[in-house]
Amino acid sequence: MRDYDAATAFLGEWGRFQRLIFFLLSASIIPNGFNGLSIVFLAGTPEHRCVVPRGANLSAEWRNASIPLELRDGQEVPSRCRRYRLAALANFSALGLRPGSDVELEALEQEPCLDGWEYSRDVYHSTIVTEWNLVCDDDWKGPLSTSLFFVGVLLGSFISGQLSDKFGRKNVLFATLAMQTGFSFIQVFSTSWEMFSVLFVLVGMGQISNYVAAFVLGTEILGKSVRLLFSTLGVCIFYAFGYMLLPLFAFFLRDWRMLLLALTLPGLLCIPLWWIIPESPRWLISMGRFQEAEDIIRKAAKTNGITAPDVIIDPSELQDVNSQKQQTYTILDLLRTRNILTITIMSVLLWMIISVGYFGLSLDTPNLHGDVYVNCFLSAVTEVPAYIISWLLLRNLPRRYSMAAALFLGGCVLLFIQLVPSHLNVLSILLVMLGKFGITSAFSMVYVYTAELYPTVVRNMGVGASSMASRLGSILSPYFVYLGAYDRFLPYILMGSLTVLSGILTLFLPESYGMPLPDTIDQMLRVKGLEYRPPSSSTRESKEEEENPEIFKSTAF
Repeated sequence: MRDYDAATAFLGEWGRFQRLIFFLLSASIIPNGFNGLSIVFLAGTPEHRCVVPRGANLSAEWRNASIPLELRDGQEVPSRCRRYRLAALANFSALGLRPGSDVELEALEQEPCLDGWEYSRDVYHSTIVTEWNLVCDDDWKGPLSTSLFFVGVLLGSFISGQLSDKFGRKNVLFATLAMQTGFSFIQVFSTSWEMFSVLFVLVGMGQISNYVAAFVLGTEILGKSVRLLFSTLGVCIFYAFGYMLLPLFAFFLRDWRMLLLALTLPGLLCIPLWWIIPESPRWLISMGRFQEAEDIIRKAAKTNGITAPDVIIDPSELQDVNSQKQQTYTILDLLRTRNILTITIMSVLLWMIISVGYFGLSLDTPNLHGDVYVNCFLSAVTEVPAYIISWLLLRNLPRRYSMAAALFLGGCVLLFIQLVPSHLNVLSILLVMLGKFGITSAFSMVYVYTAELYPTVVRNMGVGASSMASRLGSILSPYFVYLGAYDRFLPYILMGSLTVLSGILTLFLPESYGMPLPDTIDQMLRVKGLEYRPPSSSTRESKEEEENPEIFKSTAF
């Protein structure tokens, strides 16, 4: 709403009401931090080997030799998925032959784990992997569970904006919080992997929807000077705080059902917020509910200790503004000119690659050397300075070089990991965290940068399309981690190469720092090296100059 900021300027920018909204909406994001990456521990894969039944007629010597050795990370370790054929071993044992000396083990026939697996309980007491034996031939099901969660996030991204536009920001925020909490609670009682995964899709839909609703509600209620702080630092740091709580919960609760229950219950703490957080006055005005909007603004003034003017909202003036708005642009306009088509393609690739790197490194923490809980905590802590640095860079330095520097840092250190000697495990972990720092910084900056590149008339569509590409990247990320089962360095080589490539791509984007936001497609900044063609006479122009408070609407990790 063009006149809304002027009409509510008497409230001030950082009164008690604004501080309350800032912190409560940011706090509502905390459960997203630990629920979004809970699969790291829920689907943890402990060391395992084939079960040799107690009833097998084997001597102690043959029982100890029943599992073949295989080379893993340069060391010989017991196989996770094969054993020697027990019928043959029973015959050798009955004949009194000894393994190794009388019988050459390498020549013996092998068989899969026909009697199941035995799992180490050193790290996890139980996970969905140990509960439903998601190992060996079924090891693809673990990454698929993660991908299905992100499929839910993708579906939620499609519907959350439309739902909040129709039913209100507050209603959708609390309805989807209830959806996330409710389906997570039902997940605790899952009886099969299929049931768990279907519910995980619904949890993903609820999670992204309440994230977006909280984001939009905050950007519409808070003033212009606080809006950027809320969008870049407030929500992101509270998300990281929730992420930090995840390994703490997981360390004390090693059973996946108890852990999931503990991660679900904090959602109930959001119930009292229904009576504190108001509906967006902007949305109420857009729906013609002027009296409700004015009541909220007067209550905010009372909270701030300010006397409100007699007339805050002039319905006739605001209706006038609404009548001037015309939605004449579609998603196809993102492809209309050569320049906007190039920016759209580059943005889609950039968002997808950054998302693969961010979620790939976050999901890969169990595969790092050392304690899985400490590594996960370090991965979460790394995000806080990354968000602060990205906020400072956005305020003071050009977007293009800041983004490229963060991406080059993240990509190059990931490529260096393969060169680290195997005995320097601490250095490997340090490089992974440095890579996560660079990619997280880029992830935080790319939202603002993309919003500045697109003109007002298609800005939400441009950021939304890029955000969809980010979801596709997150769906693919578990399989980048999965490749580590074949080669420990392959995920880092792929993610590092793609991240460096995206850094090079960023250098061809136009620089938006200090430039006025474009209103029409013709006013867009030009891609470097792209031949400029004058627009045809049929090119549409728009005279909209209003501020769009929802340029961060599609922002969600």
